[in-house]
Amino acid sequence: MSLETRKISFIQEFLRLQNEEIVTGLENFLRNRKIELVEKEFKPMSLNQFNKEIDQALDDSKNDRIIKATDLKDEFQKWS
Repeated sequence: MSLETRKISFIQEFLRLQNEEIVTGLENFLRNRKIELVEKEFKPMSLNQFNKEIDQALDDSKNDRIIKATDLKDEFQKWS
């Protein structure tokens, strides 16, 4: 059975649930499992990379290659 078929089957079964405790348990499981997977894949950057990014940000600021937060907010609101 393909992953897509399994997901559809799971959703159909989920929609038939009438027990709030089971739904809550599944919600908690999904949330916790997603957090575990993100934490497992999270790799902190090296101190060297961190310093390079700081240097780049300072250089961008010094050479006016930045966008003001207010301008970015205005641009974002146009998308909505």
